[in-house]
Amino acid sequence: MNKIKTLGELKKSGYTSQSIKDELRNNLRTKIQNRETTFEGVHGFEKTVIPELERAILSRHNINLLGLRGQAKTRLARKMTELLDEYIPVVAGSDINDDPLNPISRFAIELIAEKGDKTPITWMHRDERFYEKLATPDVTVADLIGDIDPIKAANLKLSYADDRVIHYGMIPRANRCIFVINEIPDLQARIQVSLFNILQEGDIQIRGFKVRLPLDMQFVFTANPEDYTNRGSIVTPLKDRIGSQILTHYPEDIETAKKITHQEAKSDKAQDSTIYVPELAKDLLEQISFEARESEYIDAKSGISARMSITAYENLLSAAERRCLVIGEKKTSVRLSDFMGIIPSITGKVELVYEGEQEGTGNVALSLIGDAVKSLFQESFPAIQKLEKEDEKTPYHDTLEWFFAESGFELMDDSSEKLYKTTLDDVVPLNELLDTYKPDLDKKDRYFWKEFILWALVEYNKLSKQRVDEGYQFKDTFGSYISNL
Repeated sequence: MNKIKTLGELKKSGYTSQSIKDELRNNLRTKIQNRETTFEGVHGFEKTVIPELERAILSRHNINLLGLRGQAKTRLARKMTELLDEYIPVVAGSDINDDPLNPISRFAIELIAEKGDKTPITWMHRDERFYEKLATPDVTVADLIGDIDPIKAANLKLSYADDRVIHYGMIPRANRCIFVINEIPDLQARIQVSLFNILQEGDIQIRGFKVRLPLDMQFVFTANPEDYTNRGSIVTPLKDRIGSQILTHYPEDIETAKKITHQEAKSDKAQDSTIYVPELAKDLLEQISFEARESEYIDAKSGISARMSITAYENLLSAAERRCLVIGEKKTSVRLSDFMGIIPSITGKVELVYEGEQEGTGNVALSLIGDAVKSLFQESFPAIQKLEKEDEKTPYHDTLEWFFAESGFELMDDSSEKLYKTTLDDVVPLNELLDTYKPDLDKKDRYFWKEFILWALVEYNKLSKQRVDEGYQFKDTFGSYISNL
């Protein structure tokens, strides 16, 4: 089809025009009937957001995606291009992607009147049919709709009364396309008003010109609920003209969150071949985000973006890679101490409440890691009680006794793999714990789990952990005090 070069050839081919909303609707119907995935690569929305989005598209609605940051709102909008026809015909040279069978601009109408069936046409790929604008307070009506262009008037020697001096804005140039306005509440109210006619009647007005352009567009807006109270709001008449408002959300379980992180995190072949990441380390990384969304130190209204887990995972790999380079080894495995390397990914992506500011972002990040360790520990091992009965032997008794008898030990940040494993193997009771409660554990994961148990015992105040020059020192809580006496 895209080999056709003139209007006459297009007519002979039997091509029929359809609006973009019908195009999206018909292609979506086909995908659903064929049991195809409609929004590939978007995880966690299969039973919530995506069915609502499909209903909105089938209803030919303009859409507002409402949700906190990092909830894949823009990704969903961009994925809608996959529901468009692969190519559509456009009048060659048209500023607003005129349909050769239904031209709306003066340029296209006059060109077709002059050349008839010999009117040249080009083909527009669906990837070119996506326009995006970030709403900022400095956006003007001229940016979105258009304005008079004095330079064009001078070059063409036309008066300002001639509509050929109009320079079209982003919206007319996105005719027959998906147009996304991100963070719509940040758009000034008077600019939002300029969208009323476009959404309802589908036409535009520029500087008083009697120009009616029945634009054919699919609008998608994105907004953050926080914006409605803090930075601005969507004016009521504009909300009234948006057909469907769809609420997005964060992943509801760790497995979904891991899929998103694995899909989005950037790693190269060197990291993939050098660094082994235990499954528990991946779970722990995602649990940190879940803890952050419940933390009393973090403003829940601002949200915890999925980008926090993604960048944290990248930092985790880099921490292990750096150690591997420093000590000159070819392969390594992620250690729990490597999680100190993800703190910069946390501190830059959380909005703290007053109590959190008092604690400091670094301390809040450390507490999130500690809370995540505790949450996952409870899922795999018996609960650690604050108060224990006298002479009652707990599953952790032998481990704690080992630390009471020893002076403690140190895990250095840049120790070799051999030294790291030997140091952990010295704590013999850890093997018994893993054999009892994690008997099917992969051998490659055992050392991360050993370190994980020690960190958990610290979080439950059964052991103490101190930062030394280049690592961490674990000790019995009271043993060092008694030995000094």
